[in-house]
Amino acid sequence: MAGHHGCFAWYELLTTDIAAARAFYGSVVGWGEQDASTPEFAYTLFTSGPTPVGGLMNLPPDALKRGAMPRWVGYVAVDDVNQTADQIMHLGGTVYVPPTDSNIGRISVVADPQTATLALVEGLKPGQRQPAERGAPVQVGWHELLAADWKTAFAFYRESFGWQQAVSAIGPVDSYQPFSAGGQTIGGILTKLPHAPVPFWLYYFNIGDIDQAADRVKGGGGRVVQGPVELPGGHWIARCIDPQGAMFALQGARSQEHIAQAPEGELVWAAEWGGITSRGKIVTKPPR
Repeated sequence: MAGHHGCFAWYELLTTDIAAARAFYGSVVGWGEQDASTPEFAYTLFTSGPTPVGGLMNLPPDALKRGAMPRWVGYVAVDDVNQTADQIMHLGGTVYVPPTDSNIGRISVVADPQTATLALVEGLKPGQRQPAERGAPVQVGWHELLAADWKTAFAFYRESFGWQQAVSAIGPVDSYQPFSAGGQTIGGILTKLPHAPVPFWLYYFNIGDIDQAADRVKGGGGRVVQGPVELPGGHWIARCIDPQGAMFALQGARSQEHIAQAPEGELVWAAEWGGITSRGKIVTKPPR
């Protein structure tokens, strides 16, 4: 992963039911699976063809005791995990798991100063994969941080990983800041509404037909809590929760039939997620 410092390179689902999660995401996203367990540690690779996409493991018992819920965790590639973890602590973040050699590389689990969790990885092992193109099928195509305050959050990540501000597809917007890493726009940061959940990262999986995928979510026991809704440029998204409670999102295309049926004024960000917009126009106040 040399030369990819600051890019998201790996994704891991921590869950309470590995077998159910394998079946659910295999159906919804189209991932295959590959067992990568050791005698001491159960671990599954989600795959796209022969290429590893992410990992799947049990939520650690000590995390369960602290009240942790199933979740997706994104790993940012760094040149030196020890140095970056020290930098994150210096900037007011938290190191939950200190730099450790693991089955996927040298890792550390951290949180930003606003408590959003993510992880670091040096020397990623599964396939030594390069960061995928944002539009590649069944890959993660967007990374979104719902922060307590996007401006201070962005300053932290710029200092930690070298992220740069990117231009929004809908023009200058004070409440949503796209960011780039490695010369590619890969995500956005927004300030969540006060009654939204705690700050967290949300990962968007690229799929084909958004409506068919949403039906697979519901058919597999998950929930579509918002969408499908339209973004500028003709992209459609749906925000979801899997059967064990982990939040994720989908992005894809929509048939003309479903577009014609979509109600006008449909919201892009609902209040419970942290911000709202109607057909591309960002609004910072919750609906009355």
